[in-house]
Amino acid sequence: MTVHFIGAGPGAADLITFRAAALMAASQVCVYAGTYLDAEVLRHCGPDTELVDSQHLNLDAIIEVCVRAHAAGRDVARLCSGDPSVYSAVAEQTRRLDAAGIPWDVCPGVPAYAAAAALVGRELTVPEVAQTVVLTRTQRDSTKMPSTETLEHFAASRATLVLHLSIRRTAELAERLIPFYGADCPVVVGSQVSQPDELVLRGTLADIGAQVSEAGLTQAAVILVGEALRASDFVDSHLYSSRRPAS
Repeated sequence: MTVHFIGAGPGAADLITFRAAALMAASQVCVYAGTYLDAEVLRHCGPDTELVDSQHLNLDAIIEVCVRAHAAGRDVARLCSGDPSVYSAVAEQTRRLDAAGIPWDVCPGVPAYAAAAALVGRELTVPEVAQTVVLTRTQRDSTKMPSTETLEHFAASRATLVLHLSIRRTAELAERLIPFYGADCPVVVGSQVSQPDELVLRGTLADIGAQVSEAGLTQAAVILVGEALRASDFVDSHLYSSRRPAS
């Protein structure tokens, strides 16, 4: 018996991998967060799969589901929104599974920020504009951020910034970013990207807070910030440049 941590992507049923679909079909239990998932994704499960919505369960309760499944010899598909490598609580869960002697593995998925960038047709790394993407979050009613990982520290680089779990503080965060990026810096907010209730907001640091407030967004959204979101006058990358010397 194995617990499979599966990147369920941004929510759409057709934005999970073939491997993910196969694991879901073969698992007798599926643990998923209904808040962040289009119900169509669950169609990849087998007809007799036990479905467990984790949105109202704490970590111990989720692990107990896995322990019971292990005792019964049943595989578990543990769906994670986006990709399990970022803000998935995989580290906390696998630590407990290791202690219980329960095997596990990880299947990657499409991260929400990548889906948002695809929707607006933007590359986040543009030659001589931005070559770094910072994935981070901010702290409010959540676990502490490391002291070296302040928003201002990252903003000073003017890299493309991706903010997770921060949508309720958009206006405040925009004000903190303006001294580094400028008030007219482009911003994209993607909410439930690829799902039926998908919403994309385009604006600047000066107005995005008001847009988010008017739209009533409170969860399941990612914020993209940076000049790469509108860059048009930039050099070709060295790899594809006509000026590249012949090898």
